[in-house]
Amino acid sequence: MNVCKRCLLSRMSAEAFQNIKENIELIPDEKKADEALYKKRLEICTECDCLINGMCSKCGCFVEMRAAFAVSRCPHENKLW
Repeated sequence: MNVCKRCLLSRMSAEAFQNIKENIELIPDEKKADEALYKKRLEICTECDCLINGMCSKCGCFVEMRAAFAVSRCPHENKLW
């Protein structure tokens, strides 16, 4: 996998993202963020200096997974989303 500052896992490796995608699909609809909110969160993450190789350096999560949960919040001290 390439090292990529501010890249989402889905843009780096389809194979690596497949596992995350499968886990996101297992989230019950009532707990999942709607598509517009999910995309907005990821857009914010791609502008954040804490995103490295699809992971948030503040908490160690894969941002695509964290953003998928409706109740999730950004771990950045400025709470970007």
